[in-house]
Amino acid sequence: MTLTLYNTLTRRQEPFETVEPGKVKMYYCGVTVYDYCHLGHARACIVWDVIRRYLQFIGYEVRYIQNFTDIDDKILNRACVEHSSMEAVADRFIKAYFEDMARLGIKEADEYPRATHTMNGIQRLIHELENKGFAYPADGDVYYAVRQFAEYGKLSGRKLEDMQAGKSDRVNVEDPEYQKKKDPFDFALWKAAKPGEPAWESPWGAGRPGWHIECSAMVRDRLGDTIDIHAGGADLIFPHHENEIAQSEAVTGKPLARYWLHNGMVKVDGEKMSKSLGNFITIRELLDRGVDPMAVRLFVLTAQYRTPIDFTDEAIAAATNGWHTIKEGLLFGYQYGKQLGWGVGTAPLLAETVERFQETVNNDFNFPGGLTVLFELAKELRREGNIIVHEGKTETSPDELQHQWQTLVTLAGVLGLEAEIEAETDKSSGLSDAEIEAKIQQRQEARKGKNFAESDRIRDELQAEGITLIDSRDGTRWHRN
Repeated sequence: MTLTLYNTLTRRQEPFETVEPGKVKMYYCGVTVYDYCHLGHARACIVWDVIRRYLQFIGYEVRYIQNFTDIDDKILNRACVEHSSMEAVADRFIKAYFEDMARLGIKEADEYPRATHTMNGIQRLIHELENKGFAYPADGDVYYAVRQFAEYGKLSGRKLEDMQAGKSDRVNVEDPEYQKKKDPFDFALWKAAKPGEPAWESPWGAGRPGWHIECSAMVRDRLGDTIDIHAGGADLIFPHHENEIAQSEAVTGKPLARYWLHNGMVKVDGEKMSKSLGNFITIRELLDRGVDPMAVRLFVLTAQYRTPIDFTDEAIAAATNGWHTIKEGLLFGYQYGKQLGWGVGTAPLLAETVERFQETVNNDFNFPGGLTVLFELAKELRREGNIIVHEGKTETSPDELQHQWQTLVTLAGVLGLEAEIEAETDKSSGLSDAEIEAKIQQRQEARKGKNFAESDRIRDELQAEGITLIDSRDGTRWHRN
């Protein structure tokens, strides 16, 4: 059961082999901290959180680094609008980031380097690039000479001659930055300070680093010349990750990363998420509506991590229903374990089930396939729970049920799916999933008989119990508020 990953760099799926046996060095290009995190950030952070958890589950020692970009024009612009400072804006949204991720059950990284805390490493890297002929100063700025790096474009598959063809009519030749460059493709490593901007002293004058050099320096400072996994959103492949490779490998002469992994983007109702379209949804807005964080995790994991996903009310309702199924299975042991005479401690896992889960997920982190295994376990435990409630006994031996439950809890934990025991086991009131489905069936029969008053009454009754119904051409879905 060899783990294989799709490598953006080679455009093929490859066996996973680390630089150092048994250890994984992993870096994720994190957020630019000028605003609250949105659904796109939620997807990325959940994906890399679960990949880290899975690598640990199969025996790797993982060192996971995630940066904060805290030097950026967007941060500076917000600081100006708020009559604040770039540091104050960054600190506020870093705090908000940790609040949001805690609600989603994201484990903290081993370290969160910030660009402002890596200034020595950034300047050292620029200096080395300059000495090797890959960078040149220009009136307080420093630029990377793209054509000096023969392998430029190897990650994105872009060729300079192809990009050159359509670039001439998009270039503003009057732009002072353009006039400083030796070549239109060159990009800034260091930017001279403008009046009123935060600045750091450097051999090239007061200024601040470009975005791309920040990550190259933070990777090198925290993890060394070559890492195992460099992760990020598909929107970062070009130019950010392409430029990271050019910067780092020009200095070290070594691969920056063995595997480049990229998660797909999030759409909202089929459209790209943007504030101008009014479909921009932050993590805290979504969770404050009452959507269960575990349903959000499940929604993300039901799609292959490299493919785009579409956030819709129907999709989150389906994920909510799916989470209720898994949650009932997770709570089985707390509700019925004592009644079944389970002893204290953990039971051995079902080896065949774990092997099937691992064999599935080992295929390029196929978490949707892994979820299928979880649903099988959860549905069986839910069925047995219903039998206990109605007949006072089970069809399966208590020992076997304990093995099933412990396996479900362990594998769900690999995906970060955890039920809140105290809150969920105290169910003196409220409807079970089976009771809800029965009422939905009654409502459907009333609608068929054109008894719309009865149909509305059942809908209102369920709404009063905190159950929202969503009718569609495929039938009726529901979720708990």
